[in-house]
Amino acid sequence: MKLFELSGKRALVPGGYGGIGGAIAQGLCEAGASVVVAGRSESKAVALASRLAKAGHTAHGIELDGESVESISAGVDRAASLLGGLDLLVNCIGKNREQRLAEVTADTFDEIYRTNLRSAMFLAQAAARHQGRGGKQVHLLSVRSQLGMRGFGYSAYCATKGGMVMLVKQHALELAPRGITVNGIAPTVVLTEAAEKWRSDEQRWNALLARIPLGRVADPADIVGAALFFCSTASDFVTGQVLYLDGGITASQ
Repeated sequence: MKLFELSGKRALVPGGYGGIGGAIAQGLCEAGASVVVAGRSESKAVALASRLAKAGHTAHGIELDGESVESISAGVDRAASLLGGLDLLVNCIGKNREQRLAEVTADTFDEIYRTNLRSAMFLAQAAARHQGRGGKQVHLLSVRSQLGMRGFGYSAYCATKGGMVMLVKQHALELAPRGITVNGIAPTVVLTEAAEKWRSDEQRWNALLARIPLGRVADPADIVGAALFFCSTASDFVTGQVLYLDGGITASQ
């Protein structure tokens, strides 16, 4: 179990109070890391950090707007200051706005680009300034980084998540000489509050389950396990990879 021990590690989790991010932040704390939860809502970040602190963990909450490069830089610097350095970045920022091809607007496409892809670029850059050998960067992608979405308007989402695959690979190569690894986690739908839009449409939900060989969507615990692996010494020889947590979807398509 020492392979997965994170005692003494200092972690920043942007997007850390969402369904997936919150589970990861708690998992990192339970593995021994000190955590800064960051997001556009400082009050939500502080509220989660307070709950983690009351449970005996070291946690802080800060504001960080993923659509602003200036906010990203300032937020990462503040996190490193609060923790006395930075070892781990687990980037959970991301959003989607469904628009069919004929309906896609420049404003919406640019919003998804800024939130999903550009934020990953500059979070990685800012975090790398504080990380040393043994540092880890992990980005949350999606199964849609490899597969298009039939029947729905996912142009911006698929394009930006697909771009993140190459961002992971390129950053892995550039940071490898410094002993910093970079990897991605790409789940299918995860059973969080955000998944309710899928569950509320019985036809869409059943069609989704029918495409997943294991017959279920992901649970937040499935994502936490992968994140802990990529943040721990167990993955020291793994970089530039994307792990698809998809119940077998990509094995069959």
